[in-house]
Amino acid sequence: MSTISALQQTIVTLDLEGVLVPEIWIAVAERTGIDELRRTTRDEPDYDKLMKYRLDILGREGLTMSLIADVIGGLEPLPGAKQFLDALRERTQVIILSDTFEQFGAPLMRQLGMPTILCHQLIVRDDRIVDYALRMPDQKRHAVNALRGLNYRVIAAGDSYNDAAMLGAADAGFWFHAPDTIAGQFPQFPANHTYDQLFTSITGSL
Repeated sequence: MSTISALQQTIVTLDLEGVLVPEIWIAVAERTGIDELRRTTRDEPDYDKLMKYRLDILGREGLTMSLIADVIGGLEPLPGAKQFLDALRERTQVIILSDTFEQFGAPLMRQLGMPTILCHQLIVRDDRIVDYALRMPDQKRHAVNALRGLNYRVIAAGDSYNDAAMLGAADAGFWFHAPDTIAGQFPQFPANHTYDQLFTSITGSL
């Protein structure tokens, strides 16, 4: 029995928020008027520190899971995201690797045509988000390494600090709508600013 080599298949891994859908926590900040919740992984590279900061705010302000679910229910994919994803999935397999949570991601996946998403889980008691459970620390990088270990070629795209390890582990990595402060720290990953650009970058690497 021989292993796949010359016929190696490719999988694309994409971040979710900021790449395909709006930033959920920013939407919550806009609904509640709590500007502190605008802080995202574009601002804070330490994800654990960021989530503890968010949980403290939720507890202090008494924000419920129901309220956040209602905010998410009013969100739609970014303009052009569904068309981009559909076109990409006609060419190759796509997996979304996100540091969001299953409770947040599920409604948005339905709008995107139910792509595969690997993410984390919130711990909710009496409609209050009390904690979170990581699928595993640094799961984006581990997922890419696992796919490469299965002899897949991986192309990745993201927009935040927590995507840099995923892009670095992939065979090819690209920024999409990343702030200049982030893209400038990781110039080895080409920056893309439109879905057409990103589609060309990814398909050119297949």
